[in-house]
Amino acid sequence: MTDSENEGNSLDLRHQEKMRRRKEIQDREVAGKSVEKGLLVVHTGPGKGKSTAAFGLALRMLGHGRRVVVVQFIKGAWQTGERAALARFDDLLEWHTMGEGFTWETQDRARDIAACARAWDVARAALARDDVALVILDELNIALRYDHLPLDRVLAGLRARPAMQHVVVTGRNAKLDLIADADLVTEMTLVKHHFRAGVKSQEGIEF
Repeated sequence: MTDSENEGNSLDLRHQEKMRRRKEIQDREVAGKSVEKGLLVVHTGPGKGKSTAAFGLALRMLGHGRRVVVVQFIKGAWQTGERAALARFDDLLEWHTMGEGFTWETQDRARDIAACARAWDVARAALARDDVALVILDELNIALRYDHLPLDRVLAGLRARPAMQHVVVTGRNAKLDLIADADLVTEMTLVKHHFRAGVKSQEGIEF
């Protein structure tokens, strides 16, 4: 056997031993987790992908035959690829687009507040249902940021939901009290964005 072959075998053995120890650690850690509960998940931050990640979770839940409710607080009734795709699970999915567009489009604070109040009524009904496994409150953080909804009322509704129901809240600038209540918070960090190079919104990427 050549020196290079011996060296290769030695590297393989060291890697195998390292992975064996790593597996032991991982197995012990996994075995120590026994809590099962409905999670409050927050996707926030200036980076792209907050709603996209939430809809990925919706697809996962639908794949397990569980019921999902989506409530969109800000986005208007424009057609998106994810809505069209997930609509194929119409026996398990309820999708409510309650917004009338971003605040700079409506330019009417009272109208925005009224739209968010209607959206919250729909969300609150979903949060009270035992048969709904996942509720996505898309862009709720934006509604809270502009004080279109009372934060204390929203937190109370989230806390009162069924014990095994999961909720995902999306949007920039998540309130600190919401973050404190959440089980999982992901902040999308903007590193580079094609908009800054003059690239417009494109089908299949932005909608």
